[in-house]
Amino acid sequence: MTHDSCNNFWLSTLAEHLAPRPRLEGRAKADVAIVGAGFTGLWTAYYLKTLAPSLDIAVLEAERVGHGASGRNGGWVIGNLAGLERHLGTLPLEARRACCRLLADNVNALGDVLAREGIAADFNKGGAVYAAARYRDQIAIQRTHLRHLHALGHDEDACQWLDADQLAEKVRFREAYGGIFHRHVATVNPARLAHGLAGALERLGVAIHEHSRAIAIDRHTVTTEHGVIEAPMIACATEGYAQRFHDFRKHVIPVQSMVIATEPLPATVWQEIGMADRPAFADASRIITYGHRSADGRLVFGARGTYRLGARPKHDQAITAAEIRMRHALLSDFFPILKEVRITHGWGGSLGLSRHFRPHAIVDRQAGIATAGGYAGEGVAGSHLFGRTLADLILERETEFTAKPWAYADASHRRLIKRWEPEPLRWLAAQAITGSYAAEEALMKRETLVPFIKPALTRINDAFASVIE
Repeated sequence: MTHDSCNNFWLSTLAEHLAPRPRLEGRAKADVAIVGAGFTGLWTAYYLKTLAPSLDIAVLEAERVGHGASGRNGGWVIGNLAGLERHLGTLPLEARRACCRLLADNVNALGDVLAREGIAADFNKGGAVYAAARYRDQIAIQRTHLRHLHALGHDEDACQWLDADQLAEKVRFREAYGGIFHRHVATVNPARLAHGLAGALERLGVAIHEHSRAIAIDRHTVTTEHGVIEAPMIACATEGYAQRFHDFRKHVIPVQSMVIATEPLPATVWQEIGMADRPAFADASRIITYGHRSADGRLVFGARGTYRLGARPKHDQAITAAEIRMRHALLSDFFPILKEVRITHGWGGSLGLSRHFRPHAIVDRQAGIATAGGYAGEGVAGSHLFGRTLADLILERETEFTAKPWAYADASHRRLIKRWEPEPLRWLAAQAITGSYAAEEALMKRETLVPFIKPALTRINDAFASVIE
């Protein structure tokens, strides 16, 4: 295995020289100022402008459009929401089903916008396979998860069990014993999506200022390094990159994720792997792995996120040769034929994790502040839904989006959106849980999950889960 570079494959598919947008200079005013030109900020601006064309909207970005997680993620558009049970647990079944239908419809709605705006982002709805691909003990984990999805309100047709033969029709893993197929999942090139959406916004009259890092957000005012903008409503859409803003970083912390991409694979390799419909895939490991077939025939694969002491986000995108090798080894365990392929790209970034895995869309009218995030790695679709929700909340529209349990338009969010514990408790909890998951997986690999070990690992996880879940 060799690799040419440690860089972001998605960015390499953009035009070679994207002209920088002007930074904010001097004093300015807007009806809504949005901090962050990632998916949440861009989708919020898009729905505000399409619903209320007369609004004067300005988007401020510290670096370039899509610099954070929006331009670095694995490219999954998931018809689900991380920690959904936290929002739906007390609702009656029909209300839960309505929420799940909205999440499923959200995938198609995102694709419809891309088609309408002419954004060539390689959107492909091939579903996702969550497969018990490597160890027999993972079958029980997946069966339990499928029952959980149905209990939450997902349709049985949308989330269904595949036996080994049915699974092989979609993707051919090594030693695949069966798994879940989730119909409402698509894949996309996230960098093309972000930059295409930014272009659509500018055609609508939205101002986007790059290299305009916000250094302070006060009441109705955002101060950058070179300018100041005043607005009755400020939307903070920084997700895992909110370390400069004390109030926001207490609620959403960054977790690192790393991704690799192979060289384009020949038809003979794809014939052995399958994936003709380009489904996304993951295994049943608690230490998350995920991948999909790109539009140009590569395999994009991410695995094994980490948490940095002090909740420090990853600003650079490079990852080490050792980090690439580790992910290539995991990928080759899924598909042994890929052991000798060339890895051409490797990159990393930060995603936002909210306390109790409770993604949220909030508008505090009294303070003139809006925010959304905490997607826990499922933000490509989540940001579209929550950007749409924020727009309705800001415009005081009562819609199906604002009625959902993750939307807040008053002080109630202060009770439901919890703060993270101080360090080093967060870091210690993350290390303990990651270690217990790794130990469990090692035992599964050896098929030696003796009765007293598995409960012990479960107790370790449960003891620390109250800190990070």
